[in-house]
Amino acid sequence: MTSSVKQNYYTSQEYFNQEETSLIKHEYINGEIIEMTGGTPNHNEICLNLATTLKLKLRGQNAKIYMTDLRLWIPSYQVYTYPDIMVIKDKPILVENRHDTITNPTLIIEVLSKSTKNYDQGDKFDYYCSLPTFQEYILVDQYQYNIKHYTKQTDQQWLITTYNSQDDTFKLIFFDCKVNLSEIYEDITFDVI
Repeated sequence: MTSSVKQNYYTSQEYFNQEETSLIKHEYINGEIIEMTGGTPNHNEICLNLATTLKLKLRGQNAKIYMTDLRLWIPSYQVYTYPDIMVIKDKPILVENRHDTITNPTLIIEVLSKSTKNYDQGDKFDYYCSLPTFQEYILVDQYQYNIKHYTKQTDQQWLITTYNSQDDTFKLIFFDCKVNLSEIYEDITFDVI
């Protein structure tokens, strides 16, 4: 005998209604509402380091940097999510009737955790690739010096470059900016997770 589990599916509006009163964030994936995991001190510090570094280095380049609270809509997959950091060239394009949800990131950065690592490198990357403005993806390990920098070559091809040393520097392709791993990992203690 098999038992069935009733799956609840929600409309976008039901998701928005729940999200506006919730104390925690949720992703919306094709009708399902999924609770997002909490951050760690390293996760928070890395996001702050990256956002600060990018804010300073991208001055005058018509770039907008957003952290965790701005939602991203991915229409091809019916997904609403909160990337750790998004950089947008020019002005954000907002979802109709929303002031907190955009559709046009150029660069997305995710700080990996043990619970999200596979998702961020797998399905979530596939979702992001469906966005026509998306050009660069950076995955940051919070437990060791490790950055994976994805750069779009063609619609079907991405180049992945890995950096593993505190002394490594990488260059953003779509923006005129070099970032050193020591800037990203400033004040990070790897034994604190």
